Amino acid sequence: MIKIFIIDDSLMVRNAIYKVLKGAPDIEIIGEANNPVDAFEIFKKVGLPDLFILDIEMPKMDGLSFLKQINKQKPTPVIICSTLVTDGSNAAIDALALGASDIILKPKLNVKDFFDEYRDELIEKINVAVNSKVKYKSSIKAQTNMHKASEGQKPISKRFVAIGSSTGGVQVIEEIAMNLKENHQGIVITQHMPAGFTKSFAARLNATVANSIVLEAKDGDVIRDGVILIAPGAIHMLIKKVADKFVVELRDFERVNSHKPSVNVLFNSVCESAGSNATGFILTGMGDDGADGLKKMMLSGAKTYAQNEKTSTVFGMPRIALERGAAKEALSIFEITKMINSLE
Repeated sequence: MIKIFIIDDSLMVRNAIYKVLKGAPDIEIIGEANNPVDAFEIFKKVGLPDLFILDIEMPKMDGLSFLKQINKQKPTPVIICSTLVTDGSNAAIDALALGASDIILKPKLNVKDFFDEYRDELIEKINVAVNSKVKYKSSIKAQTNMHKASEGQKPISKRFVAIGSSTGGVQVIEEIAMNLKENHQGIVITQHMPAGFTKSFAARLNATVANSIVLEAKDGDVIRDGVILIAPGAIHMLIKKVADKFVVELRDFERVNSHKPSVNVLFNSVCESAGSNATGFILTGMGDDGADGLKKMMLSGAKTYAQNEKTSTVFGMPRIALERGAAKEALSIFEITKMINSLE
């Protein structure tokens, strides 16, 4: 039985989550509170749960402060339920960087209908989170004011790196980006993330890493050395060869492998446009998105790799890629970074 505790200052949200999860198999809601301070008092009676569903902006104590405090007692999986991305806040992304498992983009209207429609996906996120390796950080890196060249000043990439990731990917991508050399091969990333959050994610990374320009990808962007382009949430990113350039194309069509953006969409397009001029990596995440596309990349001449089990939060996407013969070998985060830095 998975024990869940809900902390959200909206009674409507708490009631909606409670109703959709009440009849779910192997799930028990052991308590709820409208702020973390009151939640700590309830923990004295019911104990700590297996998973928190947590808002960010609340009275008495915000979600980030709670996240840091509770994990000094017991590292516990957390799913963030937030609307803050619509206000341009980085708080939800900071929560993922600290180690929260996933994000629910909470609507401001029609909350009950949203959670009714979202029920199956929410239950899947809960099951993934409780079976993941919780990797909490005690703090997040402070933003810096580094002077960087403009994107247009960077050389056009003749070869590039394509990365796909999901649950746990925010931490892994940050760790890789923090240790990349200057003017590394251009990198394109599809990270499973709702619309809006990817812009905050890219901006936060760009303000933190020293040797890369990190941007949410736009239609028509050219892949350049030293630049990391992250697929926008809720739209697919493809790569096309235009003359001597590799160019981003954003397209809005149905989900692929239950995701939009989809890693398979990115990898399939890289196979067709770049062949042996690309290197592919599939990182931590649940499900099989990216496995078939990575295999197509490999068969087209690209070198392909998967993150290893030891360093993956969820060894789902990498495991399936390895089982299908899509990846040359499994690498740690350190080895992936070293591999990217070695590419010419």
